[in-house]
Amino acid sequence: MAVRAGVASIEHGSFLDDEAIALMKEHGTYLDADIYNDEYILSEYKRLGYPDKIINKEKLVGQTQRESFRKAVQAGVKITFGTDAGVYPHGFNARQFKWMVKYGASPMQAIQAATINAADLIGWKTKVGSVSAGKYADIVAVEGNPLDDISTLERVKFVMKGGVVYKNIF
Repeated sequence: MAVRAGVASIEHGSFLDDEAIALMKEHGTYLDADIYNDEYILSEYKRLGYPDKIINKEKLVGQTQRESFRKAVQAGVKITFGTDAGVYPHGFNARQFKWMVKYGASPMQAIQAATINAADLIGWKTKVGSVSAGKYADIVAVEGNPLDDISTLERVKFVMKGGVVYKNIF
């Protein structure tokens, strides 16, 4: 119903069926999934004292959400990089890349989900999302090639935002 109503994106997409995926593809609706959070919840929430009902819900929903993500990627649905960063500590967001690749995205698709696709979704494609003249100089750098090992994006060595260097440990 949301896709038919004209939404720009579906968040989570935990229970996408074939009809929803086909409609998303047809209408150009983005899927903004956060499939890493399942890993964190199942590995840490018990230790952190969360109620069993939250952990049990994740056991029911998490794998289904990952399979929905896989089906959407295979169908060619546009994907953006979702994190649900309130679920786990700030700074863990880049762990999402590995899970996106594990569940069907190529490394380049995962990178584009966080860059040019995200910029397109929020209407900023002319300002951010790629490196070109006239755009904000928002750049990160890592040691190694994330197309060979997507987890290198978890170890950012250089950050530039708007042309100002905020981190440089090369």
